[in-house]
Amino acid sequence: MTFSRTGKRRFTPLIFSALIALPACSPAASRPVPAPGDSLIGAWRSNIQFSSGPFASIKDLQFLYVFNAGGTLTESSNYDGAPPVPPAYGVWRQVAPNKLEARYVFFNTKPPARFEDIKGGGGWAPAGHGIFTEQIVVADDGRSFESTMTYEAFDVAGKAADGGGHATGHGIRIDF
Repeated sequence: MTFSRTGKRRFTPLIFSALIALPACSPAASRPVPAPGDSLIGAWRSNIQFSSGPFASIKDLQFLYVFNAGGTLTESSNYDGAPPVPPAYGVWRQVAPNKLEARYVFFNTKPPARFEDIKGGGGWAPAGHGIFTEQIVVADDGRSFESTMTYEAFDVAGKAADGGGHATGHGIRIDF
């Protein structure tokens, strides 16, 4: 606030702009309430535990997800580097209030036969792909979810391969 030559108070444009922007900085503004059908949109972190299949021995598996408006998703895990694999990509949809289904695909790789293969420009070659299908139930407050998941493995030719499994998950929303 500044004073004019007559001694009256007046707002400067900078102070006025700050007062208008202040509500946007409140905690409520950083946590919008999802619209019906959009309860999954955003970033999530989930602990996954497989009860069967090749991932069952992993006790600290975590997934990071981004569920986008329009029904696409990206997933990455804390094991994407062992062996190196890219993130998974897929789709999601609402099947009932607070109940959603996700289906996403990732590529498997196989290690090089010899270290010299890496030096010669080779590396981790394609070894097929996997598909996760996840049934997700979002809590009423939109802050967490519980899920069940199936994993299907496929070889390089796209034929079903050994190594599927079942898992449960617990996710929490990532926010400020």
